[in-house]
Amino acid sequence: MRDGGRLAAAIQVLSDIADRHKPVRMALKTWGEAARYAGAKDRAFVSGLTLDVLRRRRSLAWRMGDDSHRAAVLAAVRFLWNWDLDRVADAAADPHGPGALSDGDRAHLTHPVDLAAAPAPVRGDYPDWLDESLARVFGDDRAAEGEALAARAPTDLRVNTLKADTPRVLAALDPFDPHLPGFLPGAIRVAAPAASERAAPVEAAPEFEMGWFEVQDLGSQIAAACAGDVAGLRILDYCAGGGGKTLALAAAMGGEGQLYAYDSDARRLTDTVRRAQRAGVTNLQVRSPIHPKALEGLGGAMDLVFVDAPCTGSGTWRRHPDAKWRLGPDQLARRMGEQDKVLSAAASFVKPGGRIIYVTCSLLAEENEDRIAAFLARTPGFATTPASGVADAYLTSQGFLRLASRTAGTDGFFVAVMRRTA
Repeated sequence: MRDGGRLAAAIQVLSDIADRHKPVRMALKTWGEAARYAGAKDRAFVSGLTLDVLRRRRSLAWRMGDDSHRAAVLAAVRFLWNWDLDRVADAAADPHGPGALSDGDRAHLTHPVDLAAAPAPVRGDYPDWLDESLARVFGDDRAAEGEALAARAPTDLRVNTLKADTPRVLAALDPFDPHLPGFLPGAIRVAAPAASERAAPVEAAPEFEMGWFEVQDLGSQIAAACAGDVAGLRILDYCAGGGGKTLALAAAMGGEGQLYAYDSDARRLTDTVRRAQRAGVTNLQVRSPIHPKALEGLGGAMDLVFVDAPCTGSGTWRRHPDAKWRLGPDQLARRMGEQDKVLSAAASFVKPGGRIIYVTCSLLAEENEDRIAAFLARTPGFATTPASGVADAYLTSQGFLRLASRTAGTDGFFVAVMRRTA
């Protein structure tokens, strides 16, 4: 495919997402199935361009004075991918392209509207209705935080200490130019790909199937590490999902103690079983909700209940940029209700002196501080304790941990630790 056909394909995918409300992965899959002529590089190009437009949809429209998909694609290759004007013009005028540039197109591609005068939601590329919520947390820095969440994300890996160590994994991944991002000795990072390339295929390395490492954002690793020294404890991962934090906890336990994984959706736990086997975990019991008494016998007996709560995922917009445009107030309200229910249920499994660790990949106080305050107000016998020891520089005045892409270089995460005092 030539440049023009690639630009037209990205416009088609963006239209499919907007008009048919398809998730980006499904829209790309639909296009790929129809475009049998497209090679691997073409698919990487169209995918990368589509995602970059979704990351910066509002600021691209502002620069062009035009909110069409065509304008956004032209602006993306000009301003984000650094194409010169002649290349953009040639691609647009190609027989398979999106149409020759107009005088207005040329003017905006040469002298775009200045973003400095744009409102914060435009500069930060997020929906207007979230401006007040983000201002609660980040104040005047909210546009900068949004801009950081519009960047491409690196690939983060966690060394599985049950099977390998950091030097061995670094050597195995040498072709991908890995480096150590800091914070945790077992964290490894591979830089984000160039604009038209796919992320590094680290899971194709034989050592991945051997269980030496897992793909896991550094923020997620830090959240799990907030559990501290967990060897020998009884731990319930109450919202285990696919098992990323479950496996991180298992590695920290080093085979000592007992780890239970539960999720309200039994289908999510199938990945946990498979991944735990690959990782060499020996002290994990998976408790599936298909059994009515799945959690029988665990009430009031856990040293730690880990709650990776369902949330809006606003901290993961670097990786899922379409999610921010699908998010609405109703979904936020539903998630808040789910979080309250999950926290109340999890509390029943904590023994006196035990802890709850509450985690979201959300930046919104409504899902974080507000949910903790509501839990403490209705649940006597629990008190907060600082989520310290891993990334203390990012502790809030209340002792909660908040990680954000602009400041910590991770996905957005929130961690609160509460101890049962009675």
